[in-house]
Amino acid sequence: MADPLDQVTPLILTYNEEANIGRTLAGLSWARRIVVIDSGSTDRTLEILSGMPQVEVVIRPFDTHARQWNAGLERIGGGWVLSLDADYQITPALWREMATALQSAPAELGGFRIPFRYCVAGRPLRGTVLPPRIALFRRAAGHYIDDGHTQDLVLQGRCEALQQPILHDDRKSLSCWFWAQERYLRLEVQKLRTAPRQELSRADRLRQRHLVAPFAVLLLCLIWHRALLDGWRGWYYAFQRMLVELLLSLMLWEARNGAPSDG
Repeated sequence: MADPLDQVTPLILTYNEEANIGRTLAGLSWARRIVVIDSGSTDRTLEILSGMPQVEVVIRPFDTHARQWNAGLERIGGGWVLSLDADYQITPALWREMATALQSAPAELGGFRIPFRYCVAGRPLRGTVLPPRIALFRRAAGHYIDDGHTQDLVLQGRCEALQQPILHDDRKSLSCWFWAQERYLRLEVQKLRTAPRQELSRADRLRQRHLVAPFAVLLLCLIWHRALLDGWRGWYYAFQRMLVELLLSLMLWEARNGAPSDG
């Protein structure tokens, strides 16, 4: 019997991911082909990718996340796509669940929504504010559109849910994290200021209220998602999420009121 995972092509976006990409590739040893869209890495990312023969790398200057993802989809002729960031890890339990689900997937099924577990210093936390997303889908059933600093998948067909999570395990330095967040939050500010209110999620409408969101996300992480039980890693994650919301609040104030920035 053919292996159901032979139908799956992982698709990964990279940019200076030498701290993460090796672990991600290690969890994809079952894949016959992996497509990577790189935005012009200047560290050892491309060198690490070259050590895995089933990896096909396309170097494409970054414009938007959706266009990067769609450029990758164009390289995949059919079957199923597993879309991954370079700091996502696929565990053996997840790929076994994927194989079982694909073996019995009906023709009208367009994709699967997969949950996340966030890691700090390599250890998964009990909970995360990251919602599940459609990460495994039929190539013919999906394409991406931009949504703020990230992207949304437009899926045709029914969607089901898997139980085993993707591990989000980013081990880049804190300075790299700050650099990325500044870029992402500029796009979020534009979205929150221009999108019609009815098109915003409940979370985005909360983020428009500067004084509420930072403290709400801190309590959400520590209590609702039980980060208090994860020791210093839980506090680290909660403070990180709160800091993102604080920075977003400052940027929204600056954009709306012309507050001077330190130049």
